[in-house]
Amino acid sequence: MANLDQIFSTEVHKAEKPEDVVVRQASTAPLLVFMVLVAILVGLFKFPPLLDYANHYARMWLLAGGIKEAPFPEIYTIEWNRTFTNVGIDLIARFIGPVIGVSLLARTLLFLAIVLPPLGAIVLHRRLFGGSYYWQIGMLYLAWCATLIGGFINFQIGLGLALLFATVDHRLQSGSVVRLFLWRVAVSLLLTVVHIFSVGFFLAIVCGLEFSWRFDVLTSRTAVLRLADRLAAAMIACLLPPLALALTAADLPGSHAGSILAAWNDGPVLLVFNLLSAIWTYVALVDVIFLVPILLVCSRAIAAKNMRIHAGLAITTAGLLVLSILSPRHAFGTGWISWRFPIMAALVGMVMICPFQKVGRRQAIILFLALNIVVFGRTAWIGFNWWRGQADIASVEEVLEDVPAGAAILPLQHDPAFAEIKLDQRHYAFIEDTFRHLPTLAVPLAHAFVPTLFSAQGKQPLAVLPSWSDRSVPEGNLFSTGVLSCPGLMAEAASFTPYLVDWRSKFDFILVVNADAVDQNVGDAMPAGTRLLKDAGFARLYGIDRNATAALDAVPISCPDSFHS
Repeated sequence: MANLDQIFSTEVHKAEKPEDVVVRQASTAPLLVFMVLVAILVGLFKFPPLLDYANHYARMWLLAGGIKEAPFPEIYTIEWNRTFTNVGIDLIARFIGPVIGVSLLARTLLFLAIVLPPLGAIVLHRRLFGGSYYWQIGMLYLAWCATLIGGFINFQIGLGLALLFATVDHRLQSGSVVRLFLWRVAVSLLLTVVHIFSVGFFLAIVCGLEFSWRFDVLTSRTAVLRLADRLAAAMIACLLPPLALALTAADLPGSHAGSILAAWNDGPVLLVFNLLSAIWTYVALVDVIFLVPILLVCSRAIAAKNMRIHAGLAITTAGLLVLSILSPRHAFGTGWISWRFPIMAALVGMVMICPFQKVGRRQAIILFLALNIVVFGRTAWIGFNWWRGQADIASVEEVLEDVPAGAAILPLQHDPAFAEIKLDQRHYAFIEDTFRHLPTLAVPLAHAFVPTLFSAQGKQPLAVLPSWSDRSVPEGNLFSTGVLSCPGLMAEAASFTPYLVDWRSKFDFILVVNADAVDQNVGDAMPAGTRLLKDAGFARLYGIDRNATAALDAVPISCPDSFHS
C-alpha cells in the first residue's frame, strides 16, 4: 500500500524522462473481456438470483405466445393501452420473443441490463475527454448494483440508453437548434416507453453537458442567459413526450395503488443504506472492499493535481445525490424509488472526472492492474453467488414437476429471524431477498397460476381476467407460512392481499421457498388440511384439501400478533 501511495502521489510533470509521461491508456480490451464474461454468466445461469427477473421472465413468456396455451387464455389478457411506460422488454418479448425464443431473449436483455450502463458511461467519457483512459475500466464496477440485483431490467437498460443518447446529444449541441430539439423529442419518446426514470436521467445529463466544462460561464450575464435558453429548450423537448403520453393515458403508473402510500428514508442509517444501493449487491463488505482501490485512485489523483472535472456534470451529480436523499423509498405502488438515484449519481460521477490523464509507466501499470482486479474480481464474486443460487433454482424446478397444468399455486416462504439471515445469494442490500419471485416460474414451467405475476395498471400490459382477479395482486410479496395459522398475521396480510382470504377454496397447492430455513413465526408447522408432497430442500410443495376446515384450537403458541418489523 505504501508503494501504491508513493506512485500515485508523484506529480506527472516531475518525471525525469519524457517517455515516462506519455503512456497510451487503452481500455477497450478489458471492456471486451468483461462483456465476454458477462455473456458467459448469463449463458450458464438461466435464472440467476436477481429479485424481479423470474417474474419478468414469466411475463415475457406469456407475451411471446405462452398466453395462447391452456389454461392461460382463461386467466390473462394483453391490453397495451394499460400503460405507456416501463414496457421496453414487454414490447421486445411480444415481437422478438416468438422468433428467437424467450430463453435467449431473456438472457440477451439481462446481458444488456448489466453491460449498457457502464458501457454508456465509458462512451460518454471518451467523448468528453477525447479518448481511452484506464479510468474507464473502473466504470465497469458499477455494472453490479442494487437495482441490477433487484432485477430492474427496464430501468437498467434505460440508464445505459440514456448515457449513449447523451453522447450523441453532446455531438449535436454545436449544430442546428431545430435538429437538436427534434432529436431530443424522439429520444425522450423512446426512453419514456422503456422506463420513465430514464427520461429524467437523460435530461439531467443533457443539462449538465449544456452547462459547460467550467463554472466561469456564470460570470457573464450574456452566457447565463444563453445557458438558460438552452436548458429551457432541453427541458421542453425532453418533457413533452412523457407529459403528452401521461395526459392521454388510460392509466398512470401507480394508479393501481389508489393512494400515495409513501415510505421514507427518515433516519441516517436508512439514508446511508439508500446511498449504498449504488454499489450494494449480496454482501456489502465485499462490495466496499472492491470499491477501496477506486477511491484510492481518486484520492491520489487529487493529491497529485492530476484530475480533470466537468463542472456541468458535477452539478448533475450533486442534484442526483439530493434526489437520492429526498426521494421516498416507496410511493404510488412503486418500490425502491430512492434506489434509482444513487446509481445515476455514481455513473455520472465517474463520467465527470478523469484521474491520471497523463501517467508514467509505473503509474500506468499499477493503475491498470488495480482497476482490472477490482472489476474482474467483483465479477467473479457475482458469478460465485450465481453459481451457489442454482441449487435453489433446481429445487423449485424439482417440486414444480409434480404440479399439473392448470393448477393454482399459493406461494409462501419461511421467514427467518433477523439474526438467522445468512450472508449469501438469497439476500442482497442487507435483508432484501432475491427468491421472492421464483414461484412465478410455475407459469412457464408448469403452466400453473401464481397470484403474484406483475400485472399492474400503468406498468404492465398483462391483465388478469375478472374470474381470477380475486386470487391475484398486481405486485405481490411472499408472506410467512405463519400467515395461514396465525389470525393476527392473516388479518394484517389480508387487508392488502385479498387472495389469502379463504385460501383453501382458491388454491390447489402451496409452494414454500426458503423452506430449509426456520420460520420465525411457526417453524415448520403447517395448518390442517395441507399435506407435504415433495421436499426438495429450498422448496417444498404441499397439497391442499379443499374440504378441510381450520381447527379452532390449532393456533401455534408461537404466533405473533403482527409481522416482525
